[in-house]
Amino acid sequence: MNHYVAVLYEEALQHRNSEEAVRLANYMRNQFEFIGLRAPQMKEVFKQHVKTYGLPAKEDLQMIITSLWELEEREMQTSGLYLLDLMKKQFTEDDLQLLEHIITTKPWWDTIDHIAKKHFGYYLERFPEHRQQIIDRWIASDNIWLIRSCILFQLGYKERTDVAMLEDIISRNCHTDEFFINKAIGWALREYAKQNPEKVLEITDKLPLSNLSRREALKHIGKK
Repeated sequence: MNHYVAVLYEEALQHRNSEEAVRLANYMRNQFEFIGLRAPQMKEVFKQHVKTYGLPAKEDLQMIITSLWELEEREMQTSGLYLLDLMKKQFTEDDLQLLEHIITTKPWWDTIDHIAKKHFGYYLERFPEHRQQIIDRWIASDNIWLIRSCILFQLGYKERTDVAMLEDIISRNCHTDEFFINKAIGWALREYAKQNPEKVLEITDKLPLSNLSRREALKHIGKK
C-alpha cells in the first residue's frame, strides 16, 4: 500500500465505531464496509492528515486515488474525493482516465454525484475541446454511472450552463426506467430552473420524461 494512503488509513482506523459502521452500511444498502465515521468526522481526519503530511506530489495522485479505491471501507473512497477537491486544479488531460476509473469502480450515488459536480464538471471546463467526444462516448457505454455523470456535470455551472447540451443529453437518456438516470434528469433540470424556469418548462413539455424526472424538475417552479 502507498505510504501516504497507509498512514491515512491507520489514522481513520483509530476512530473506528462498530455501531456507527453498521448504521452507515445499512443506509448504503450494505454494499460497502465502513469504519464508522460520518462525513464530517472523516473530513476532519483527512484535514489533520493534510496538515501534518501536506498534499502528495501530482505525479503520485493517480496511484494514491487508485489505492484508496482498492480499500474496502467506504470512508477511504470519501477521503479520495476530498483529496481530489484539493488537487483538481492540477488536472491534466490524462486525468480523465482516473475519473472514469473511480466512476465505474465501486459506484454508488455518494461518490458519483460528488465526482460529477466537483471533478468531472471541472475537468470539462478545463478541457472543453474534448467535452462532446467524452459525453458521446460515455453515453454510448450504457454504464448508468457514466451517463448519470454526463447528466449532472453542469450542476453548479448556473449561468454558464450549456442548456442545448443539457437538453440533448436528457433527450438521449430519458427513454428508460432506470431510477438513477431519471432522478438525475429531474435534479439537473430542477437546478437549471433556478436560472431559467421557462426553459425547463419548455423541456418538460417537449420531451417524454418519466414521472419521476418531471416531478423533480418542476418541484420548485412557481414557488416563492
